[in-house]
Amino acid sequence: MKLAVRGQPAYAYTGTRALDPARPTVAFVHGAAHDHSVWLLQSRYFANHGRNALAFDLPGHGRSGGAALASVEAIADWLVDAFDAAGVRRASIVGHSLGALASLACAARHPARVEKLALLGPAAPMEVSEGLLAAAKADDPVAFELISGWSTSYGKQLGGNTVPGMWLVGNDLRLMQRTPPGVLHTDLCACNAWTGGLDAASRVRCPTLVVMAARDLMTPPRAAKSLIDAIAGVRVVTLPETGHAMMAEQPDAVLDALRGFL
Repeated sequence: MKLAVRGQPAYAYTGTRALDPARPTVAFVHGAAHDHSVWLLQSRYFANHGRNALAFDLPGHGRSGGAALASVEAIADWLVDAFDAAGVRRASIVGHSLGALASLACAARHPARVEKLALLGPAAPMEVSEGLLAAAKADDPVAFELISGWSTSYGKQLGGNTVPGMWLVGNDLRLMQRTPPGVLHTDLCACNAWTGGLDAASRVRCPTLVVMAARDLMTPPRAAKSLIDAIAGVRVVTLPETGHAMMAEQPDAVLDALRGFL
């Protein structure tokens, strides 16, 4: 689905189904240097089971134009503008990593627009090492290689994909390599700079789910504890033997968690 948001072209994958104003909507928000394709299974499922699905490409990512947004708050506000462009008044939001931070900020800043909130692989704060930031700033390929390796649990770095013949690490690496220069650095800086996570969590009033991966090296489960403690009535699911790229490693388990919640 092609949209115009703030005068720039934007893309949202709808699971091959046209939006129906009578149906509830689920929006999906990807992480750093990724795009809507990380949500293919989950978005298609909801689009074919009574929901509108909007898996966005954030500005500067995938098929969306404009520059990558430099802060978590800016992404949160952009999501509301994207809802307006799609004709959606209210949606449940599912976000992963940087997308989880932006979804959390959106629910705190625009509570009337968010029905339910699902945070996958969040952390507060979401600190990024100086070495990784430096590699990303220099557009050094090692930045993509490090993230791809750290995002996949050790047991699935060779094999382990639910789709025969597909390589989890290689797929993630190629997806990030497609992003324009500078986008990864902008995304990581946004993660690293946001200090409002706990405050935002304390202001969330909608039903909230947190999905963690037990083998996550990028945002370890312990890094989400204070955030979880700050959200009233939160539901928590932990996926065993799974890394940060949980939608790729355990697509069915992620979908089951979202189905049970949404």
